[in-house]
Amino acid sequence: MRPTAFSPESAETKRRRTDWQVIKTLLPFLWPARDVAESGDIRMRVVVAMVCIGLAKWATVITPLYLQQAVDALAPQDVKLIPLFAILAYGAARFLGLAFAQVRDAVFAKVGVRAVRRSAGAILAHLHTLSLKFHLDRRTGALSRTIERGIVAIESLVSISLFNVVPTILEVVLVGAILWKVFNGMFAAITVVTVVIYVAFTILTTEWRMKFRRESNALDSRANTRAIDSLLNYETVKTFGNEAMEIAEYDRVMSQYEKAAVRNQSSLAILNVGQSLIISAGVVVLMVLAAMENVAGRMTVGEFTAVNVFMLQLAQPLNFFGFVYRNIKQALVDLEKMFELLDVTPEVVDKPNAKPVTVTGGEVRFEEVSFSYDERRPILKNVSFTVAPGQMVALVGATGSGKSTIGRLLFRYYDVSAGRILIDGQDLRDVQQQSVRKAVGIVPQDTVLFNDTIGYNLTYAKLGSSQEDIEKAADLAHIGAFIKTLPDGYKTMVGERGLKLSGGEKQRVAIARVILKASPILLFDEATSALDTHTEKEIQANLREVATGRTTLVIAHRLSTIVDADQILVLDKGSIVERGTFADLMTQNGLFAAAWNKQQRSLAVADEIVKDVFATAAE
Repeated sequence: MRPTAFSPESAETKRRRTDWQVIKTLLPFLWPARDVAESGDIRMRVVVAMVCIGLAKWATVITPLYLQQAVDALAPQDVKLIPLFAILAYGAARFLGLAFAQVRDAVFAKVGVRAVRRSAGAILAHLHTLSLKFHLDRRTGALSRTIERGIVAIESLVSISLFNVVPTILEVVLVGAILWKVFNGMFAAITVVTVVIYVAFTILTTEWRMKFRRESNALDSRANTRAIDSLLNYETVKTFGNEAMEIAEYDRVMSQYEKAAVRNQSSLAILNVGQSLIISAGVVVLMVLAAMENVAGRMTVGEFTAVNVFMLQLAQPLNFFGFVYRNIKQALVDLEKMFELLDVTPEVVDKPNAKPVTVTGGEVRFEEVSFSYDERRPILKNVSFTVAPGQMVALVGATGSGKSTIGRLLFRYYDVSAGRILIDGQDLRDVQQQSVRKAVGIVPQDTVLFNDTIGYNLTYAKLGSSQEDIEKAADLAHIGAFIKTLPDGYKTMVGERGLKLSGGEKQRVAIARVILKASPILLFDEATSALDTHTEKEIQANLREVATGRTTLVIAHRLSTIVDADQILVLDKGSIVERGTFADLMTQNGLFAAAWNKQQRSLAVADEIVKDVFATAAE
């Protein structure tokens, strides 16, 4: 099985993208193609921002030259005139350096925010194209943390790194050129050597530190996954009284993260000390040379001051460059993880120029369908059956016999390994999968709702539905009266995964959704197996109303719910071993008849137990 891109374990098993590959993936979000909306505006902003970077750095590097002129003009003891032009030029250069930098930030702000928006949207859109297998394997906590860190990494790259790496390189070049031209080549050489040693040390040390960053990221994702899983399964944790175990396990992972984070910070101290030593040594050597030149009469006090200011002025972005390079490498590591999600390819893909499925009658046909999640373990073996328009066909069988897999194949969450599935003669692999899911409505065994209002969850089946349509569907599902008794009515929040509603209420919401969706083909996936007997009978009556006149496939656990089916298919180990009406199967006295008799005996025993309990309580 291919490891999922966001799992900590996959970091070592997958081939990592190079930094350049990560940057190449990011660039289209900063410099969009011409066919992308507002690409002209975004590109123009990038160009203007780059021009502002150049002007800001030019203004910054010429500032010490005006300071030199002012100092030299004031150096003689008999000076009587203030070097007003040099002082004003010095002030103007400092102002322009800051002003162009601010204009750059303002112009580029939209580019950075748009890049974050488009990249995050692209990741989410890609995740929605991935197959059910990916989402069954995923770890929600690790996935959310990966995307979160990736978004922060983009913000870091575009708002800090981009505006410091290029300007710093430009400033080093300009300062070196000025020192070479105005003073002598030795000053430029010392400056360049200092910068080269500084950059080399920063890159090598940062590369060494990246293993600590990757390790802490993986442990952070693992800890976040553990925390989110325990919160999502809050009721299970409380039911078994395992709060202490969950907290202890979370703390165990966090203790590992703590060690990795400490190593990360300790290595940062080594980097900072080394950078300071290199810069300080460069300044000292440069100042000694400048002092020797001044004593020899080959350099004025103003020039001595200018050389000092040049080096100190260069030291500031270089110090920041160390921070920026660390940020770049850390951001690239985080982006690498997020962009790895884009490398996960969907298993179910529409053919080029595939057309929407056209439903005329609603016939569903499985022709010698075979399927396996893993080639070593086949799930379905040459399954063939037909559900005629308006008919109800039931699937029954033991757990693991392949019932739910048939439902997933009908929704085209997976493509068949062999054979084909047809809707009104159209192979599902030849039509758009989105249109197939629109044509099939489902009432699942466990209805999971969004943490929003009841009205929102109903409307989700058919976006843009009017309030009248929503209320009509709710009434038909026999939940409308209940909703009206709630203080907030259709604006009532249902809680995380719908936990504020009972099982029966959630099932009725699912039925209302199916009514609102108005799909010609229905799938009931053990829709009442988790309910009590009284609620089950009520829901079952609702389902029969909804199914009238529609092609319906029912996956059933309780056999009493499908006695009226036009055909019952009995699955065993992935094959259909019996088929026919309820009467036919009872006559055959096979697996179905045995299962029916067993369930009836179990129900009879359960009824006797309930009667005894109530009788005892009454006494």
